[in-house]
Amino acid sequence: MANSEAEAPLVEAGKVSQWLSENGFEHESLGPNASSVEMIKVDREYLIPLSTALYAYGFNCLRCQCAYDAGPGDALVSVYHLVKIDDNVEQPQEICVKVFVPRDDPRVPSVYWIWKAADFQERESYDMYGIVYEGHPNLKRILMPEDWVGWPLRKDYISPDFHELQDAY
Repeated sequence: MANSEAEAPLVEAGKVSQWLSENGFEHESLGPNASSVEMIKVDREYLIPLSTALYAYGFNCLRCQCAYDAGPGDALVSVYHLVKIDDNVEQPQEICVKVFVPRDDPRVPSVYWIWKAADFQERESYDMYGIVYEGHPNLKRILMPEDWVGWPLRKDYISPDFHELQDAY
């Protein structure tokens, strides 16, 4: 196999990624996902300007905000699925934005002020992964008790010793 064949193929930038590049917004195209939705990666310091641009471009709906752990010692990822909802559109345009943050400094600016739907979703990502959404108006645990120690969905999480109460019949 020649060297050029062994190298990974370049990811072709999608329509939205091209528009963002033309307008000076720093990001990286990740190509389409399994559902053919365009994915882009952005550094956390550019999330708010890029999100504001996407909102102005027409992505007026935050369908889902979630997070995942890329693996023990790897980055935590905050994910935003955006939809462009217009009248009389059968197949709305979608984009997926990913922000990779180090697990020792998991801070991301909140997009709550752009899409109010981020409220409970960012709280859940905070509660399960410990990603701090700076500027969120009410960032506190939503699923776990307030005194819970740690972030249960991180892959390096060690469950504390606890005893489950069982009904005795």
